[in-house]
Amino acid sequence: MRTLCASTLIGEFFVIGFAGLVAMQMTELPAATIWTVSGIAMLLSILLCGMLTRPGGVQLGWALQIALIASGFVIPTMFFLGVIFAALWWASVHFGRKIDEAKARWAAQAEATTEPA
Repeated sequence: MRTLCASTLIGEFFVIGFAGLVAMQMTELPAATIWTVSGIAMLLSILLCGMLTRPGGVQLGWALQIALIASGFVIPTMFFLGVIFAALWWASVHFGRKIDEAKARWAAQAEATTEPA
């Protein structure tokens, strides 16, 4: 799960950075405000890559997805991109857990076949 979720978060890092550049051109918000919010979101996306296996890591990822969708109120295209990334996040969590379960099952089977009788 960690690899899939981290890949999604890295993609979001770049999207958030580009959204900050677009926000500077499309809105009347001060650049300091745009880059403070964008910078915090970018930093959170990177930090979450390392926190995914800790309690609350996936939930913080969901909070980031909601914030990404909510950024559509500033840049309307972000509604679409936020939903796309939320779907990618769901798929990463859902299928990542299935992959982890399958790996654990395979490891248990391999261990059981290699143990002396």
